[in-house]
Amino acid sequence: MKKWIPNSITLLNLFCGCAAIINILDHQFVPAFWFLFAAGWFDFGDGLAARLLNVSSEHGKELDSLADMVSFGAVPGVIYYTLLFIGQSSAPASAPSVTWSWYAAPGLLVVLFSALRLAKFNLDTRQTENFMGVATPTSTVFAVGLMLIYALDPFGWSAYALSPWVLYPAIVAFSYLLISEHPMFSFKIKGAKWVGNETRIIFAVLAIALLIGLRTAAFPFIVGVYLIINLISPPQSSPT
Repeated sequence: MKKWIPNSITLLNLFCGCAAIINILDHQFVPAFWFLFAAGWFDFGDGLAARLLNVSSEHGKELDSLADMVSFGAVPGVIYYTLLFIGQSSAPASAPSVTWSWYAAPGLLVVLFSALRLAKFNLDTRQTENFMGVATPTSTVFAVGLMLIYALDPFGWSAYALSPWVLYPAIVAFSYLLISEHPMFSFKIKGAKWVGNETRIIFAVLAIALLIGLRTAAFPFIVGVYLIINLISPPQSSPT
């Protein structure tokens, strides 16, 4: 019976991802953000519950990947699709129609590469401490950040969030990064020591500074800092 506790948390992640997609397609971007925020906590909580209860299983692992495919795989693709659709629409206040839009369709490439990423992650034994390539939640945070810039427009940058000159390169870049072999540090801090956690602590400080300075517009820049740090200085295994 205990095994259903983490599985139930995983299903809450899946529910929130589905709810976020519905809200995005209906242009309810702020509620979509909160559903994704909850999905992130549920994604963290199911693994924590499984470890505390000592009930981890292959079934739970596969269920977690299926939930992540929706919340952190389908969602960013839907965000890119919707932003591109709005950007080329003459009536930006209206939700996308059922009619297919070739202009916005490339946004869904991120969904395909997220699926490849998650399938690879389940079989890759190298990704226990750090990641190989960008994790799907990181890709989602960037897309969500663009969505919030458009929806809340705290600095008058909404036009950039709809620009194909921003969206198309982001789609291509993250589609590649999701399946790349470049090592990326995870956010697992082991112990309270500086040694072995230097990169994570520095990144956390920079992320907090960006949140304070840019508020809801900070998320794409936080992801950008994360990528720059990893490209400049790939992570090394922590000392044992």
